[in-house]
Amino acid sequence: MDVTPLVGKGKNIIHSYAGGRIKVGENVFDRPVIVTPDSVIMWDIVAAAADLQAPDFEPLAVMKGVIDVILLGCGKTMVFLKPDVKLALSGKGLNVDVMDTGAACRTYNVLMAEGRRVAAALIPA
Repeated sequence: MDVTPLVGKGKNIIHSYAGGRIKVGENVFDRPVIVTPDSVIMWDIVAAAADLQAPDFEPLAVMKGVIDVILLGCGKTMVFLKPDVKLALSGKGLNVDVMDTGAACRTYNVLMAEGRRVAAALIPA
């Protein structure tokens, strides 16, 4: 029995995450990326997840109205955003769910297959 979710042609699915690399479609990334069903954007951050600031999320802020949920993959382990960063993002209307990168990849695939308006901001540490 095939349990692979049906995904529309041309939509980005995350095929794997291992060894600090994320495979989206046929492309492999070893640096932070933002994945949506329709695009993959290089995420130019230099901070570790625990040190992210509100301006680091600007590429996602411009997607407001196009995405409903942002999954932040923090690397091997989940870390919480600083309260002031979470508050600033919330003030911009950005709903950010924080988890480790593996969980973010899996959750993105499920939500995307359901047709949800989702983005995954992934740190492949």
